[in-house]
Amino acid sequence: MAGLGLEPNTDWKRALDGVSVVVHCAARVHMLNDASADPAVEFRRVNAEGTARLAEQAVQCGVRRFVFISSIGVNGAETFGSPFTAEDAPAPQSLYAQSKYEAEVALRKIESGSGMEIVIIRPPLIYGPGAPGNFARLLRAVRFGIPLPLASVVNQRSFVAIDNLVDLIETILSHPAARNRTLLVSDGEDVSTPQLVRRMAHFLGRRARLFPMPVSLIRAGAALLGKRELAQQLCGSLQVDIAGTRAVLDWSPPVEFDLALRKAVQGSLAR
Repeated sequence: MAGLGLEPNTDWKRALDGVSVVVHCAARVHMLNDASADPAVEFRRVNAEGTARLAEQAVQCGVRRFVFISSIGVNGAETFGSPFTAEDAPAPQSLYAQSKYEAEVALRKIESGSGMEIVIIRPPLIYGPGAPGNFARLLRAVRFGIPLPLASVVNQRSFVAIDNLVDLIETILSHPAARNRTLLVSDGEDVSTPQLVRRMAHFLGRRARLFPMPVSLIRAGAALLGKRELAQQLCGSLQVDIAGTRAVLDWSPPVEFDLALRKAVQGSLAR
């Protein structure tokens, strides 16, 4: 599908000719310097309307199964004691997550009016060699020995290695029990932000430079700088319960968190 943009009017029919399964992971993602006049409109146009267009044409072309990579952000931005499950009521907090939720709603409507099977996956932060975004920024800070005020953070966060996500997708492509499901995914091991930093430092051969600061001050300072979401991701918890995915598909993440993190850290250095 190279050269085709995820737009509400894209003609996908030539790309979909003879295709039986679609894995849709393209999206408009968070942008540090978003120059669009109305980011909400742009997120909706690409992630919701563009996805619906692709799925509608997939139905017309006889695609049997459509796998959509959504986001755990559809569930919400933070957990408080109980991890997210696929049965939770959606509570998207960002424009990106809202657009992914709208895409899910559109896909379920298409599913109900067609014979195409739709499987939705909601991953947390995906990491691997060369991973962009907050993972790359945190890794860069650890690599260059930048002191981080995170020693007092007590939280638990779920992540998913790209290898584990790909393994789940491969399982879903043909597994009969995946039909029309919404599935959550993670590495199956949650860590705190200080633990993540220390493990990154260990794989870099560096010393983790963490110092204590009240979490309330971190959040307040981030809010003043317009970085409220970043502080939430560093200080808050976001846990994913994958028991349902394990049970339905008889699936477990094949790569342990430490092995995947080592590969991501060392692979990023080589790039």
